[in-house]
Amino acid sequence: MAALACLVAMDYTTRASMSDYLSRPSLAGADDPFASSFATSYAGVVSFLAVANEGSFARAGDRLGIGRSSVSRNVQKLEAQLNARLFLRTTRSTSLTREGELFYENCQPGIERLAQALDDMRELRNGPPRGHLRIVSTPGFGRKIVAPLLKGFHTQYPGITLEFLLNDRPADFTADRVDVAFRDGRMEDSGIVARQLIPMQMIVCVSPAYARIHGLPRHVDELANHRCINFRTAAGRIREWEFKVDGLAQRRQPGAQHTFNHPDLIVQAVLDGLGIAQLPAYQVCDLLSDGQLLSCLAQHAPDDGGHYICYLSRKQLPARIRVFIDYITESTRALDLQCLTTMTTLG
Repeated sequence: MAALACLVAMDYTTRASMSDYLSRPSLAGADDPFASSFATSYAGVVSFLAVANEGSFARAGDRLGIGRSSVSRNVQKLEAQLNARLFLRTTRSTSLTREGELFYENCQPGIERLAQALDDMRELRNGPPRGHLRIVSTPGFGRKIVAPLLKGFHTQYPGITLEFLLNDRPADFTADRVDVAFRDGRMEDSGIVARQLIPMQMIVCVSPAYARIHGLPRHVDELANHRCINFRTAAGRIREWEFKVDGLAQRRQPGAQHTFNHPDLIVQAVLDGLGIAQLPAYQVCDLLSDGQLLSCLAQHAPDDGGHYICYLSRKQLPARIRVFIDYITESTRALDLQCLTTMTTLG
């Protein structure tokens, strides 16, 4: 919708000049059917998008700076070209037909490209990157890693405003108007670029107090004898624990003494000695280094996954997105979050 607003908000004089140019006779001196057809299609598509966005022919005319009758005429010519009815019109409402919905969806890639081109030109003309970024992250990684880096980014790029949301569900880049997302593991979408920031190590942790009372598991099979703490995802399922035993990947779901739906709650429960949990390294590296937590079952640690920064596949990213990706990537990789390679573990 942001891209659509950008296109619809294009200066009316610019649009009128373009339509006038496209409808002129060709330089060869004869009418150019292609140019004439394109001019009609262009006016019709812009009018169609404005009506679809505003939900009204009158409001679309106000948005475009032309009369309601001109909007209606442009849409009618487009419908004639397409041989399809795009709107259901009554005295009280205007809504898309099924054909209109399909045409609207098919227009989206072109709208995005046009809006991107406009943004790029503005950024080149106006200097430093500016604009708005909508960012989504998993709660644990967002609070622990991304949020502390935002102050430095704002200092370096004060012209960029940020909307930072925490959500454990996979981001819908189009429906939620997301510019950048942080995910644990790759996204199964060929249209999404997923750049690894750091490996994702999973570490089984306990507090010293818990270890003194209950001991430490020496094998994954011994987890059944311990007070395990599980994580419930936003989808409602219990996240399995991952291991590597005899060279083979294994997933376990131990019975839980406690279950939480946020990593911070699990970390606190482990610190309080309530049980044992498997957590991402970024959550516990500092706690392990200062002795507040102990790690175990390191010999059965799974192969590293990854924490990824994700964005829509584009040949030329807007400057505001590009500088954010570069800044976060460099800053995150500078952090010391590789616990298993820098510490002596137990078990």
